[in-house]
Amino acid sequence: MMLGIVRGTVVASRRSDEIVGARYLLVEFCRTSGEGRRSFVVALDDIGAGNGEMVLISQGSSSRQTEISKNRAVDAIVVGIVDTVYESGSVTYRK
Repeated sequence: MMLGIVRGTVVASRRSDEIVGARYLLVEFCRTSGEGRRSFVVALDDIGAGNGEMVLISQGSSSRQTEISKNRAVDAIVVGIVDTVYESGSVTYRK
């Protein structure tokens, strides 16, 4: 899994994923502090993450293990919204 910050949404009127009501987010990979890495991914959002929130992203075959994404053309999915990151005994990010 990777950490990322939601930077926006992606709208595609024609898709091959066949997921009714799918919502896609533009997510910038980030450090544990929330600092962006200037590398982005489009991820299916099934949990209602909002702009500016730190999220957990699952990629590859693991992203197709949820009810909504099973056997679909999905390569990245938001699997969690991060509240706090502890690193080496201290808080590096807090929502």
